[in-house]
Amino acid sequence: MRMLMHVKFGHETFNKFAKDGTVAKKMKRILDEIKPEAVYFTEYDGKRGVILIVNVDDPSKVPGLAEPWFLLFDADVQFHIVMSPEELGRSGLDAIAKKWG
Repeated sequence: MRMLMHVKFGHETFNKFAKDGTVAKKMKRILDEIKPEAVYFTEYDGKRGVILIVNVDDPSKVPGLAEPWFLLFDADVQFHIVMSPEELGRSGLDAIAKKWG
């Protein structure tokens, strides 16, 4: 299942790694390990962040995606199921709306 993974970094830990020159190495290590489909660095609520698209075939894989961010960066991590327009088209949304609306 395709998931949007949103990581928000606290200033203190991220700044410490930026100042000691290890932030890029730590980021690369995590990204090489989790192999996301896409990665976008951004700001969110005034904090540094990264949005990743990851594939989660089994819920037991979620800790392997989230824990590196928790442990290395003291980051907050959220997961959101996402789908393409084609996947939404196959969802039967019209029939669901008819049944429940």
